[in-house]
Amino acid sequence: MRTADWQDYELIDTSSGERLERWGDIILIRPDPQIIWDSEKKDHRWHNAHARYHRSNKGGGHWEPYKNMPDVWPISRKGLTFRLKPMGFKHTGLFPEQAVNWDLATEMIEGAKRPVKVLNLFGYTGAATLACLKAGASVTHVDASKGMVQWAKENAAVSGLAERPVRWLVDDCVKFVQREQRRGNRYDGIIMDPPSYGRGPGGEVWKLEEQLDGLLRLCLSVMSREPLFLVLNSYTTGLSPAVMEYLLKVLMAPKLGGTVSADEIGLLVTYSGMVLPCGNTAIWQGEA
Repeated sequence: MRTADWQDYELIDTSSGERLERWGDIILIRPDPQIIWDSEKKDHRWHNAHARYHRSNKGGGHWEPYKNMPDVWPISRKGLTFRLKPMGFKHTGLFPEQAVNWDLATEMIEGAKRPVKVLNLFGYTGAATLACLKAGASVTHVDASKGMVQWAKENAAVSGLAERPVRWLVDDCVKFVQREQRRGNRYDGIIMDPPSYGRGPGGEVWKLEEQLDGLLRLCLSVMSREPLFLVLNSYTTGLSPAVMEYLLKVLMAPKLGGTVSADEIGLLVTYSGMVLPCGNTAIWQGEA
């Protein structure tokens, strides 16, 4: 289990299908289907949160504000700043458990002692992109949502990274990689956080279990001659760390060598001292 190290984020407690979280100075209560225990809620902040997200039986849900909360507020980590806001489907614009992967990418980029090109697919609001830029890499950030790419640009600006070498692209990730293959563009590192299910701009259906093998093969075709890493994140229930590790070993190792590892990623719960699983990551690393 790999856990993220934070000061501006804290998973305070978990009970009855909900998380009690601190995002900077803002306290939020959000649902989490993995929290199936009904433990006693002793922390006073369960009754003093800024807002709570309620799921709807019809899908989606809404935020119920309890006290004044800004529309947008910043939190920081290791010199990076992220602008947060309450979104539909309970999100805030950041997955704090992914910080372990930002640290890993930073370490590999800084350790390379050479120019590094990174491709961040399904880049969302840009946290991994920012970490790679700060470490000295040039980054191509791709996401199908124009709003998410704009949000990522704003995070780069408030982090003082707007002038770093980055391409911000609103595009279908699979089609973009196909074009990069034809153009002969290559990358030393690839990070991807593909959705479990979705629809493309033309109504194309995306199911991760059915299309991940093909996407990884495409990514393999745009790796450089001396690649550093590929990081694959998943929140899909059927893709266990063992399955993801097996997939990377089958596809990556025969052609590129290197090593593959996989594990759950999670967040330390302050009240219990235990770790709440928050997803899975598989990592391929090139030869040192």
